[in-house]
Amino acid sequence: MLWKSKHEDRSLMNAAAAPPRIAPLEPPYETQTAAQLERWMPPGGGIDPLALFRTLARHPELMGRMLPLGAGILGSRASVPLNLREVMIDRTCALTGAEYEWGVHAAAFAAAAGLDEERLRSTVRGSGADGCWSPAEAAVMRLAEELHETSSISDQLFSELRSSFGDEQIIELIVTAGWYHVISYLCNGLRVPLEQWASRFPA
Repeated sequence: MLWKSKHEDRSLMNAAAAPPRIAPLEPPYETQTAAQLERWMPPGGGIDPLALFRTLARHPELMGRMLPLGAGILGSRASVPLNLREVMIDRTCALTGAEYEWGVHAAAFAAAAGLDEERLRSTVRGSGADGCWSPAEAAVMRLAEELHETSSISDQLFSELRSSFGDEQIIELIVTAGWYHVISYLCNGLRVPLEQWASRFPA
């Protein structure tokens, strides 16, 4: 597929450690900025604010408007189960070549979501046709792929989605794909520096 060559080009760019186009804020933070960054980070995580969030903090008004949707997708009130949400996120980030965001999610959520090394590798180097996926997971992988490639969903895939998901879940999966395209655009377009503790794309 065409996306593979683009993905490889972006990976090479990340590997070259090109400097960020807009540098993330560095501490000490202003009081309001520190409070905003704290709202974006999971409570009790014990890690510094992510470089992506510190980059978004360059536009605090927009950052504040983005928080409710991002938190809603990852929150406990989401209708899509954790494992399927992470399949959508990881596949979308891999398709866009966003190693930054893929790596953060692979490191922070994969274990809890039941995504082992084989499945994580498939999100980057494989497809929804790989044998490691359950039918529902395979449908989410293919949904991410079709949305990325066509900005639409085939009738055949939509029928398969209907067999596993309700209306709310289908809508939420589509919004999740769109949201992580936005996040990927930020990571790639601004060259957000990779987190040292995050995972890297499999070779």
